[in-house]
Amino acid sequence: MTGNEAVSAYVAAFVDELVQSGVTNAVISPGSRSTPLSMAMAEHSNMRIWMHVDERSAGFFALGMAKAKRTAVVLVCSSGTAAANYYPAVVEAYQGRTPLIVCTADRPHELRDVGAPQAIQQIELYGSYVKWFVEMALPERTPEMLHYVRTAAARAAAVAKSGPQGPVHLNFPFREPLVPDFSSDTIWESGKRSMEPHTSYARALHGKRSLPSEQLDRLAGDLAATERGVIVCGPLDQPGFAEAVTRLAETLQFPIFADPLSQVRFGKHASDWVIDTYDTFLRDVETVRQFEPEIVLRFGAMPVSKAFLQYLKRFPNCRQMIVQEDEGWLEPTLLASDMIYTDPEHFCNEISMRCKTLRSRSVGVSHWSDQIFRVHAITRQVLIDELKLEHWHEGKILSELTRQLPEHGILYVGNSMPIRDLDTFGLFQDREIRVLANRGANGIDGVVSSALGASTCGQPLVLAIGDLSFFHDLNGLLAAKLHQLNATIVLVNNDGGGIFSFLPQAQSPAHFETLFGTPIGLNYRHVVEMYGGQFVSVQSFEQYRSELALSLSGTGLRVIEIKTDRGENVAQHRNVWQNASQALQSLRNEVPLP
Repeated sequence: MTGNEAVSAYVAAFVDELVQSGVTNAVISPGSRSTPLSMAMAEHSNMRIWMHVDERSAGFFALGMAKAKRTAVVLVCSSGTAAANYYPAVVEAYQGRTPLIVCTADRPHELRDVGAPQAIQQIELYGSYVKWFVEMALPERTPEMLHYVRTAAARAAAVAKSGPQGPVHLNFPFREPLVPDFSSDTIWESGKRSMEPHTSYARALHGKRSLPSEQLDRLAGDLAATERGVIVCGPLDQPGFAEAVTRLAETLQFPIFADPLSQVRFGKHASDWVIDTYDTFLRDVETVRQFEPEIVLRFGAMPVSKAFLQYLKRFPNCRQMIVQEDEGWLEPTLLASDMIYTDPEHFCNEISMRCKTLRSRSVGVSHWSDQIFRVHAITRQVLIDELKLEHWHEGKILSELTRQLPEHGILYVGNSMPIRDLDTFGLFQDREIRVLANRGANGIDGVVSSALGASTCGQPLVLAIGDLSFFHDLNGLLAAKLHQLNATIVLVNNDGGGIFSFLPQAQSPAHFETLFGTPIGLNYRHVVEMYGGQFVSVQSFEQYRSELALSLSGTGLRVIEIKTDRGENVAQHRNVWQNASQALQSLRNEVPLP
């Protein structure tokens, strides 16, 4: 048996089992040592490959695709620093619970630690940021080894996709010759016992975690007996959850503080109990003081809003119930009283059903909720009035996006200011808009690639991003050219790190621009056009609005740049918050809040 026959059967069995396990998209970066895997994925009729020559961007491209498709994507690269360039995306996937199957090629054992080229220590390269690592055996064509490699593929897919979802890492040592032969009619059946998957992981991939009835009864009783309650929906991307949690809110008469990444801020579900202005009114000290909750029932990760985080910390004795489907600890306040591991939608339905019979108060909105909604209505009007003014700021840019993005569009949002502006100014829209972001590690790198990866799933896609984050991932634009992707990028260019202007560092002007503002003064037109995209720098809000509409109805890559001033932007934001506080003070003068 030649090495060529062994490696051909081995990688064919691996790739075929990935497909059998539902993994049908592979993001590949070119390289020699990864030839067996790359060619096998390209040859398999049910595996679609996406080439990306920059491994750092490739990792985030796969991450965005996996996020949008809600399933695992496989990554393939050669040995050496190619594998190291996946690290940032692997970290984000782990923190953001996104399923990736990272396959790194490697030198065989005899070429390690002897000065061979492109050989680094790849054993457990990503440390604790993967759910599972395996050093794969050298290829053989024996029945035992073909069963082994199929089992590894099935296990990798199951572990990546089972809760909590995340990345797995398989390191493949290959000896030369590296070019496989797939000419045999039975090559894809290597090691296959039947037409079914080699190993079924139905329990890991399907089914919902549920609580015992007695525990649900107890929790329902506690919630039904509470008036001063708040439901908080943080980043969570689960179909059906928005409908379930709004039904629960109606039953409990608890307002919902809905983060833009919760998929509750936008949609066709009932909005009567959805609060989209809490990031603004929780900045008002007097309002916060008068709304001490008894229970905070939170779903998903911690919301973006820092004002909300400070609200929780002000009332450390409040009962915090954290509901999350997967094991882990998504609770940075360190104040949780109940960590409830169950399927969020199932939990909402079960608690709602029980509370309908337990709720003792008469029909009608509770005084607690009524007062919160009065604050919400006043704050909302302040934001609406601000958005109607002639001047425009970065929050208005995000608000316009939510108004123009059509049904089933995807809005990918960059970190730092874009996601925060969406949180403040993205008011509820009764259209199915899916909002995604890289909020695992909250970094500004790889966002362009992630958004373009997500664009393979749904149309239209808009990425809202700041100029520094855009600069960090300019190589990611290549994917749009290579794969003829359709995407609109709204580039908010304030020539630097806009978020730092809101932080205490801004009060140290001597070194602020050098260390934090970091203006780089680049003309992005040239790089966008180099990658085959169209670029326009708008000069007015009306031009922005029309260019956005044009781009959303077109094809290809289009970048709409809006230049803003960091100083003016800070002043405009603070003016909005001050106007809201003044309006709320007027409300308190009329009717004392609880």
